[in-house]
Amino acid sequence: MRIVAGSLGGRRLAAPAGRSTRPTSDKVREAVFAILGPPPPAAQVLDLFAGSGAMALEALSRGAAAATLVESARGALVTLRANLAELGVADRATVVATDVLAFLRAAPKGPPFTWVFIDPPYASTLGADSLALLGAPTSTDRLAPDAIIAIEHDRRQVPPDAAGNLVRTDQRRYGDTHVSFYRRAP
Repeated sequence: MRIVAGSLGGRRLAAPAGRSTRPTSDKVREAVFAILGPPPPAAQVLDLFAGSGAMALEALSRGAAAATLVESARGALVTLRANLAELGVADRATVVATDVLAFLRAAPKGPPFTWVFIDPPYASTLGADSLALLGAPTSTDRLAPDAIIAIEHDRRQVPPDAAGNLVRTDQRRYGDTHVSFYRRAP
């Protein structure tokens, strides 16, 4: 696994040991960031179920200002922190070691997120649950007006077309991996 492009392009990433974490492939990351394009000025990234941190690290490499990475698995947290330190971007990242849904229910105020990446365990409803919390009326100040949410999932766990004020605007398939993109409803 490596960073695909940007200031850290080509640098290798460690992946958490074991089979409980499924890192996003280089191919899928490259495709997602081709769709997103360059980050807007001062872009804030939220990486939920961060695992190795590959999505947030790719965003930071491409020019995002800061990233918040939420992960609860101990092994993944060790790898995530090591990747941040090895790439020299720990000062632009905040690691939150907690359950994603608990974080979303109690997320502290701060700059709104421009890009949100959600990569839950495939055999769960955690992607849809996370999306529902992000789309709730009480959460609108957490997202920038032009925020994009990308959820990685498989064909059996397709998130809903809409959740609160968020609507699916695109869906792509890369082998067994699907990515759904959401924005605020107009």
